[in-house]
Amino acid sequence: MDEKKIGDVVTGIYKTGKYIGVITNIKPMHYLVQVKAVLKHPQQGDLHNPKQVDVQFFHERRALAYNEQTNVPKQMVKRFEDEVPEYQQSLRKALDVMKKELEENNTEWAKESIKRVEVLEKEYFPH
Repeated sequence: MDEKKIGDVVTGIYKTGKYIGVITNIKPMHYLVQVKAVLKHPQQGDLHNPKQVDVQFFHERRALAYNEQTNVPKQMVKRFEDEVPEYQQSLRKALDVMKKELEENNTEWAKESIKRVEVLEKEYFPH
């Protein structure tokens, strides 16, 4: 098993997002990871009913913030060897990729997700 230590730069999957971060604590089942960049923006909607529109509440899912810490199950953490991108640039790229995928997916869920993404975009990048 590839044991990791405090200070290691890793990728971690949290809910439906994927992040680059630094391990700040080690727990029996989790690593506490401090977010430094976003690799994949979280999917919009209800986690328990993925890609469904007819749910009780269609969630707007934000990416974890820069330096936010989260517990990531150990099996969802992998070493990261490359250069860590700047947080805002990584967030922009992850959001653009998700938006493009949603635009190509002509479903009601994708259309609803795009609405949420556009709201998030205004919050993330107020100009």
